[in-house]
Amino acid sequence: MQTPFSFNDYLNPGRITIPQNNYRIGYFLKENYTISIGVDHMKYVMVADQTVKIDGEINAGTPFDGVYNNDNQILSEDFLQLEHTDGLNYVNVEFRRFDEIGHLIGLNHKNFQINLTEGLGAGILYPRTDIKLFDQERHDEFHIAGYGSSAVIGLNLTFFKYFYIQSDLKFGYIYMPDVKTTYNPNDGASQSFTFFQRNILIGGRFHL
Repeated sequence: MQTPFSFNDYLNPGRITIPQNNYRIGYFLKENYTISIGVDHMKYVMVADQTVKIDGEINAGTPFDGVYNNDNQILSEDFLQLEHTDGLNYVNVEFRRFDEIGHLIGLNHKNFQINLTEGLGAGILYPRTDIKLFDQERHDEFHIAGYGSSAVIGLNLTFFKYFYIQSDLKFGYIYMPDVKTTYNPNDGASQSFTFFQRNILIGGRFHL
C-alpha cells in the first residue's frame, strides 16, 4: 500500500514514518562492491470485505461459530482486520556491485558518473501487525514474524564523487510463519507473498 506522494508526508521530518520509506547504510568492501544494512518500511493492508474460502472450526463464542468446509466467508470488519502498516519492516543485509557505464556513451567527467548497480539481499521481518479477530483485543506490537529475500537493480548518478541520486527496481519474497493475531500465545497465522518496489534514493559517499 503506497502512500500517495505529497511534500508534507515525504519531506516533513515529523511525518517521515507515515509513508513507505527505506533507510540504508553501507560500506565499500572494494571499489565497486558494497555490503549494507537497511530497513524497508513497507505497508500491507488486507483487502476488506472480500469473499474468501474458509475451512475448519470456530468455537470462540462469536456469531461466526461453526464448522466450515470450503465455504464462502466475507472478511467483514467484525470478522477480521489485518494490517502491517507501522509497518511491514524488512530488516535486511544487501550485497551490491557498482559498474561505471558513462564511458559507454562517451561521458568521462570527474564530477559526474553514471553507475549500474545490482545486488541480492536477505533479512528478517519485524512488523507491527495491527490485527483484530472477532471481538478479541486488538494486537498491535512489534514482533519478529519471519524472513525474506530480494534482488535489486538500479541506476546511480553520482555528483562530485560524494552525492548521488539512485533509482532502483526491487523484487522480493516474504514468508512470515509467526504472525501474532491476538494476545493469546496459542493464536497465530502464517503469510507469504512477493513484493515489488520502485525506489528513488538520495544519499552520500564519504571516505572514512
